[in-house]
This record gives sequence, C-alpha cells and structure tokens, in this order.
Amino acid sequence: MKEKIFWLGHSSIRIDGEQVIYIDPWKVKGEPKADLILVSHGHHDHFSLEDIGKLQKENTIVVGPPDCVTRLTGNVRPMRPGGTVTSGDIKIEAVPSYTPEKPFHPRANQWLGFIVEIAGMRIYYAGDTDFIPEMKDIKADIVILPVGGTYTMTAEEAARAVELIQPQLAIPIHCGDIVGVMDDAERFKKLAGVPVEIKPVTR
Repeated sequence: MKEKIFWLGHSSIRIDGEQVIYIDPWKVKGEPKADLILVSHGHHDHFSLEDIGKLQKENTIVVGPPDCVTRLTGNVRPMRPGGTVTSGDIKIEAVPSYTPEKPFHPRANQWLGFIVEIAGMRIYYAGDTDFIPEMKDIKADIVILPVGGTYTMTAEEAARAVELIQPQLAIPIHCGDIVGVMDDAERFKKLAGVPVEIKPVTR
C-alpha cells in the first residue's frame, strides 16, 4: 500500500487505487481527477478552492468540516469527528484534530483528521494537530503525521504519537514548505521507533 501513497508537498497527499483519493490538495499540477477529496480544515494551505476545482469530477465526493464543504458545489459530505462515509470498498472515518496549546486549530472548530480504510489497511492522516489524548484510540497500519512544529506537532511529539499508535509505517509531512524543514522529517525518522518513509515530493 505504501507505494500508492504520494506526497504532493506540504500536507497534500494522494492515495491511488481503484479510486483516487486526495487529502488537502494544494498546488496540484497535472494530477489525475479525484474520486474522493478529504479536507481537514479551512486554512488556505489545506482548503484550496482552486485545487479542489481542478480535481473534481461530476461525481467526486468531497468530505470535510461543514465550514469548508458548504462553500462547495457537487457531492459534498459535511462531517464532524466520529462521522463516517463509504465509497465502494473505501471507508472514511473522521477523527479529532486540534492544537490544545496553540490558537491555530481550536478543538471547538471540530476540524478533522481521517482514517482511510482501503485494501485491508488503515491509514491515519492526522491533520494539523498536536499530540492529543484521542490518539490513544487510533488503530492504524500507516500514519501520516505533521512534524514541522510551529502550528502542529514537532518531530518529538510525532514520535510520541507513533509510540502510542504503533503503526507498521510512519510518513512525515507538514515540513519543507510553508513551515518546518526537511531536517524535521529526518529527526522524526531517528526518533520514531518504527519504519519511517520520507516520501519525495511528487508534483
């Protein structure tokens, strides 16, 4: 499954398969159209109307917090933490994502991380979050975590999340672009205690 996960830079992810899934698409160029688009929250580098428009087909399902997806047309599914949606054999579960010690992603906003169940695997995309108590309930084979600090977890905090979740593989993001440097990903790789793949940026 890991070879079907592509990092498009910053926090943007594409997962390939029978259906093409994007999470927080941003600055996309020449990418295949989407079957599913997942939006974690409303900041411009995660919720880009321009990029969503490039990827949408007539039947594309767009999932995200109500304050985001209600601004879109088409097959939109407003969702809060605990909500689920299915598309064929793919199941999407929304989970909490927030930064309790920072003002940028308040818990009250009910912004989202996602668990994507696909091809017998559970992929956890944490969103813009710190290390939070709800992570103890996450069960995932692959985790995709922010490591760049400032607005989200640092590499050290992301390593704590990995220790709690115990995935088979961790993929660091939210570094090397707007915030954070690629050294954050390398530091996370040394600290994580599980296999880590630092994906090349695909654009």
